[in-house]
Amino acid sequence: MTTPFPFTAVVGQDDLRLALLLNAVSPSVGGVLVRGEKGTAKSTAVRALTTLLPEVSVVPGCRFSCDPASPDPGCPDGPHEGGGGGASRPARMVELPVGASEDRLVGALDIERALAEGVKAFEPGLLAAAHRGILYVDEVNLLHDHLVDLLLDAAAMGASYVEREGVSVRHAARFLLVGTMNPEEGELRPQLLDRFGLTVEVSASREPEKRVEVVRRRLAYDDDPAGFAARWADEEAAVRQRIVAARELLPSVRLGDGALRQIAATCAAFEVDGMRADIVMARTATALAAWAGRTEVLAEDVRQAALLALPHRRRRNPFDAPGLDEDKLDETLEESSGDDDPDPDGDGGGPGGGGGQPGPDEGPAGDGAGAQPEGGEGEPAPGGAGEQSPAPAAEPFRTKVLSVPGIGEGAAGRRSRARTEHGRTTGARRPQGTLTKLHLAATVRAAAPHQRARGRSGRGLVVRRDDLRQATREGREGNLVLFVVDASGSMAARQRMGAVKGAVLSLLLDAYQRRDKVGLVTFRGSAADVALPPTSSVDAAAARLESLPTGGRTPLAAGLLKAHDVLRVERLRDPARRALVVVVTDGRATGGPEPVALASRAARLFAAEGVASVVVDCESGPVRLGLAGRLASELGGTAVTLDELRADSIAGLVKDVRRRAA
Repeated sequence: MTTPFPFTAVVGQDDLRLALLLNAVSPSVGGVLVRGEKGTAKSTAVRALTTLLPEVSVVPGCRFSCDPASPDPGCPDGPHEGGGGGASRPARMVELPVGASEDRLVGALDIERALAEGVKAFEPGLLAAAHRGILYVDEVNLLHDHLVDLLLDAAAMGASYVEREGVSVRHAARFLLVGTMNPEEGELRPQLLDRFGLTVEVSASREPEKRVEVVRRRLAYDDDPAGFAARWADEEAAVRQRIVAARELLPSVRLGDGALRQIAATCAAFEVDGMRADIVMARTATALAAWAGRTEVLAEDVRQAALLALPHRRRRNPFDAPGLDEDKLDETLEESSGDDDPDPDGDGGGPGGGGGQPGPDEGPAGDGAGAQPEGGEGEPAPGGAGEQSPAPAAEPFRTKVLSVPGIGEGAAGRRSRARTEHGRTTGARRPQGTLTKLHLAATVRAAAPHQRARGRSGRGLVVRRDDLRQATREGREGNLVLFVVDASGSMAARQRMGAVKGAVLSLLLDAYQRRDKVGLVTFRGSAADVALPPTSSVDAAAARLESLPTGGRTPLAAGLLKAHDVLRVERLRDPARRALVVVVTDGRATGGPEPVALASRAARLFAAEGVASVVVDCESGPVRLGLAGRLASELGGTAVTLDELRADSIAGLVKDVRRRAA
């Protein structure tokens, strides 16, 4: 077994170390979410934490780690006698792979034995192994939705439930949830994000001396792991002893009314949702005082608790970067300190209460006031002449649901119909491998004709393995939504490009909510570019869209061919994920020999391969040529205008009614 990297040897990352230590002192803080770029020792620091945790006392032989002082009365391995002797073991850190199955997480019930023998044979899962320890999820933002739902249930109730056709098992599951993620690969669902007590942002140091020390320690560990750990053993022991002392001091720490008022004023000033933030801040401030060896919570503890507990709770949409305005925090703490009768209607922030750092999408959208004069419909000269600065995006809106026709088998999501492990039952089949979802009615029908031949004499049903039927289910999958955006001169009118960006931003928000991957291809001048390869990060796509320049000719064919290449490569990487191509253009094609004919041939490539497509028609003005509609026909897809893209569009409703009537 490899010697774990010493926690005290991790260079830098002070906030990360503090957040992990505070959870070691007070597990009720609620865990840590670690956000940061790749290669910043996120996982190393988390895995090293287990060496610092005090040992836990467990009931001997219990697979669910029951505490001998107060065993779980519903433990599947019980009942256990309370107050008995226990065995001590190190605290566990259990890793949950992002590709784990539901049975691996919650445990598996042997359906065959339950039906045929009446035996409740249960194999515990990772939640049982993590009870009274740490559950660590690397790349937690990539965790499938059905696993996220199970984690949320267990975190809320402190127990895990496994149910299969009337047979159920329940066991305690209280654990410290620690997750690491790279924001470039997508964000977390808001419900799971709020379950993490604290969050920290980590990045590689730009100071050469610190980088040198990181490399030196890593190489020393690789050469002699045991010797390297031994050199840090004394410091590890000192930190471990300090954790034990802080845990003993924790019940004696006093959280006064003044500190509570500061906590409440801070949460109100930053407009966090719900009351969980207040509770987490109170627990964190108390743990900070205990870690410092004090029995009184000070203003500095409240400030540090806010910096750890509030940044991820201020996100209003997936395009908002987490963070906290420290000047506003200091002002709020100062105003609320020593105030015995605070203004109940105040926001704690004074006149500057709303003066936090504005998000990238805030402010009036697409009004063009004081900006460049609105361009005409004619195209500027090629080669970048007449290029305009990026136009701001209009306010995003709720879009109509765009989906891929047919039934797929891709990753779980919320866009298109698919055969999945979760969803409504649509039929039954013989199991291929281990039975996971029993179709009870089909199993009974398969076993019923053979009861006399099997010598059935009582009321029970004689079931054999050949009778078992696996339920087939239909749910929703996530797709690859590839945006192909026309950034040429014909789209460069200031107001129109703002509206186009607002529409694409709205579709990106919809893709985030439906758990899609997204990609962005743009075309202008004489070529097309992959502005963003397929990724789960809609934040990155929104950032590229915001800085998108416009101008030049309209190489529509180049944009379509580039998108076709992107799909070909992505099909090799992820063959089960179906694609939806969204072409945002007015349909014009200029530049090069026979631009219209070449664009038509490129469009027919998508139609021949059955790729689902939608053309967002951006043509405006009293005279319309209908070029986008013609392009949609050649793609084998549909065309919608910017107005029809809105979920509440009257024009879209009328068009849908006419289509159904036809």
